[in-house]
Amino acid sequence: MKVGIPKGLLYYKYYPFMETFFTELGAEIITSPETNKEILDMGVKYCIDEACLPVKVFHGHVAYIKDKCDIIFIPRIMQISANEYICPKFCGLPEMVINNIPDMPQTITSPIYAFSKKSLRSWARNTGIIFTKNYLKIGKAYEAALKAQKLHKGGIKNDNFKLNVALVGHPYNVYDKFVNMDVIKKLNNLGIGVITEENIESNYIQDQINSLFKRPFWTFAKNSYGFSTYLAENNKIDGIVYISSFACGIDSVVIELIKDKLDDFPLLILKIDEHTGEAGFDTRLEAFSDMLERRCVTYENNLSSSW
Repeated sequence: MKVGIPKGLLYYKYYPFMETFFTELGAEIITSPETNKEILDMGVKYCIDEACLPVKVFHGHVAYIKDKCDIIFIPRIMQISANEYICPKFCGLPEMVINNIPDMPQTITSPIYAFSKKSLRSWARNTGIIFTKNYLKIGKAYEAALKAQKLHKGGIKNDNFKLNVALVGHPYNVYDKFVNMDVIKKLNNLGIGVITEENIESNYIQDQINSLFKRPFWTFAKNSYGFSTYLAENNKIDGIVYISSFACGIDSVVIELIKDKLDDFPLLILKIDEHTGEAGFDTRLEAFSDMLERRCVTYENNLSSSW
């Protein structure tokens, strides 16, 4: 059986688990290519106008592979941490895709509660039965997928740059090079190194969250806030670049929390949608780079004069 896995949304974070699980069950994996103009155009064509860019892109990935596979995996991810949730659009993602894109093949849409091994094993059992009645084989596929995900070293941490920034945002905005216009390469070309949240221990993130008057409901919001504020307060970065989808309600809250916490710390917010122009993107990055350099020189001069 050919299983289609769209390279959109949380594929970038959990693809080792996804691909290993279905492969171990004997399926042939069919993935869409990296996001490109054709996929974006298909997503815009089929998806509702009110959806954010990542959801539109996901529609495009599904449309690209729907005729190349027997069944498509549309992750209805509900939770990845206890007492926390992710974007509400994930809850209804399968219905959006199935009702918007014509002639869809069979889909895998069972809710995924990944906050514990027990809850995730339940999903694996319910999904695995589509491929085999052998529960032992399903269990082995599940364990192999967990191991593959655990061994996966995600994240980015550039070394040997004088200036460094935290690159913040939902994983699908940070790692989709087409969506973010290859922002990491652009920053590197400007002499700026990048660090992402995967390189920070969870206890440091949690310490920052504990300082808030109320714990965030959303896992990625918690990570974005805790990771960026920890690095800034401990002088491990020179600035923050936050990539946010236009009209993202979760990001709008987190960005204000970061501003409130860090006051005048350099923060560049890059809003993206299907109309974002690369020229404007480049101009803002260049201006931010110039500002960081001037700020760094001023800091060094003040430091030397104090001696």
